[in-house]
Amino acid sequence: MRKFSICIILLFLSVSSYAQGPVTLTPADKIYGLSKFWQEVNYNFVYMDRVDAAQWDAKYRELITTIPETKSDYAYYRELQKFCALLKDGHTGVYLPDLIESKLMITMFGDYKLFIENIEGKAIIVRVNFSKRNEIPAGSEIVEVNGMTTAKYIDTYVAPYISASTSHVRANLSTLKMFSGFEGDSYNIKIKKPDNKIITLTLTHKKSEEKEVYPDWDKHNGIFEFKWVGKDIAYIGLYTFADAAVVKQFMEKLPELNKARGIILDVRNNGGGSSANAENIIKYFIDGNLIYGARNSSRLHIPSEKAIGSFLQPQDTVKGKAEWGLTKQQTVDYFNAFKGSRFQASEYTPDTIEAGLHKFIVPTVILTGNYTASAAEDFLIFANGQKHIKRIGEKTNGSTGQPLSIELPGGGSAWICTRKATYKDGSEFVGVGILPDIEVKRTVKSFIQGKDLALEKAIADIKSR
Repeated sequence: MRKFSICIILLFLSVSSYAQGPVTLTPADKIYGLSKFWQEVNYNFVYMDRVDAAQWDAKYRELITTIPETKSDYAYYRELQKFCALLKDGHTGVYLPDLIESKLMITMFGDYKLFIENIEGKAIIVRVNFSKRNEIPAGSEIVEVNGMTTAKYIDTYVAPYISASTSHVRANLSTLKMFSGFEGDSYNIKIKKPDNKIITLTLTHKKSEEKEVYPDWDKHNGIFEFKWVGKDIAYIGLYTFADAAVVKQFMEKLPELNKARGIILDVRNNGGGSSANAENIIKYFIDGNLIYGARNSSRLHIPSEKAIGSFLQPQDTVKGKAEWGLTKQQTVDYFNAFKGSRFQASEYTPDTIEAGLHKFIVPTVILTGNYTASAAEDFLIFANGQKHIKRIGEKTNGSTGQPLSIELPGGGSAWICTRKATYKDGSEFVGVGILPDIEVKRTVKSFIQGKDLALEKAIADIKSR
């Protein structure tokens, strides 16, 4: 975890014609890819103890029969994604071959470009191409798709194919990708504008030539941003940890940062990258010479122990199996080995911050959001417990770990999370999200007004301290 945490990649499908894309895979290819994924999950997925094993195996048996009949490579991968979604993990996913992925469209509909996000549980249009800004004002809501309410459409055609660790991320991604499809795919939609007027449109995927979009008030450029947002309050946007240049750009601002009496660190849209980059920034805000990261563990496989465990029953773990010469702990270990829930913890020691490093121990706020993920969550773990630091915003993504990457037939791939991470004390944040100290949620009204409520709250909080 400390050295590397993969930048989370989020790639999902929505309803589209199964006839789209190439038809290259044989029935044998399809069963092989399905079985390879199923096998590797069973052996390596770190949260297998949380999976309904009966449901997982029953779905595999069902797919052995049905998946060879899929009509295209795309349809095949769609079924694999739906299978993967049963695992509910953000670092576990099935990804399309490049040949198929390159043909998918999400926002382009010829004369229209629509960018949609989940705000207050609604599918809100947050940007459109500039020429349509009056016809479809930002803040308009998609209320119906193909004769169904938006919620029913998403629940039926989008959400079942999304693997994410938390319900709020599944909802966000279902909305973000709700119109993912191929050229020619059409959607009949109803839009409720901010003035409550309803308009009806038929949108058909086609390349859009218009580049300029509106509004762009939440746009940022690059991987790093520095600005002053109040007297003596510095704002630092950290938009990725995937590029070590973010550390370099941060360090270039250290002399100017000395003027700050309050600091805001924004990781709301930071999907992760290298936790070493995260640590090399947050160490400047740690009061003390030690920095603590997450605890990590992975499943422990010892086939002979698993074999013994296969002969044990749950009740044997209560007192042990003395007649076999097994202590209670050995009995528990062997039974867990058989069930796939025996873990080995990585060595856990804090890192030492180099002597003489100039620290910024001033009132500090870290802005968090649903898209704060992976190494950006490691960033928060490093900062946890620092009295001068508060978290303000929304709960984080709730997903980190080390994926195993496997190749699948036809050029696709899959990730399987192999590492479990927790707080220092062992409490969970994967599957939950790291909670802010002060929760501030984005609203449709604040979006229309161009207000950043979390940033406003952070400025007020720092001033009060």
